[in-house]
Amino acid sequence: MENQNQPLQIMIVEDEPKLGQLLVDYLQAAGYTTHWLNNGSEVIPAVHEHPPALILLDLMLPGCDGLTICRELRRFTDIPVIMVTAKIEEIDRLLGLEIGADDYICKPYSPREVVARVKTILRRCYRPLEQSDDESLLHIDEPRFQASYQGHILDLTPAEFRLLKTLACQPGNVFSREQLLNNLYDDYRVVTDRTIDSHIKNLRRKLELIDGDKAFIRSVYGVGYRWEAEQCRLLNGL
Repeated sequence: MENQNQPLQIMIVEDEPKLGQLLVDYLQAAGYTTHWLNNGSEVIPAVHEHPPALILLDLMLPGCDGLTICRELRRFTDIPVIMVTAKIEEIDRLLGLEIGADDYICKPYSPREVVARVKTILRRCYRPLEQSDDESLLHIDEPRFQASYQGHILDLTPAEFRLLKTLACQPGNVFSREQLLNNLYDDYRVVTDRTIDSHIKNLRRKLELIDGDKAFIRSVYGVGYRWEAEQCRLLNGL
């Protein structure tokens, strides 16, 4: 977290002026800063430039719809997304969550409920940041595409960075090689399982250069790999 004294920024993506202003007013009254967009095509560039703490994303938008935006966001960031929509059919709700939305609010809604949902998700997603100042933790700075351990910057390739983020942000979870491969490349290139093994080997080597006594990544025979060290501190430009 870059400055814990600064309020968290919520990005509001809503094309109805009255609803957008209502969310701005309530969220600012709750202590957040806001960035309001009314066109879906503006979202991805804005997130790249200034990553918010959370995104309130309307489903039906001019320029680009909310589902497409959410799918694109999940290709490069884990910033929490709450989808806001007038569509209440079960298939829409499930589709929104399956492509990476963290929550779903249907119109008409109470703005107080929206604020409560925002607070709940932020507590859940950023609790590791708030609970520990241990400098030995692994720090993953997603906006800068940079990771450090014990204050030492890790010299990682883009694939190694994505692999490290996938494993370290869910310590103890076992990931198959196929799951890890799906998180490595944006261009869906054809690669083999041995590609993962090679990346794991290089990643272990770079981490062990800093702390050779710790087991960072454990092989689970016949299944895949899991992160054995402490949970990482994920920085999302807060």
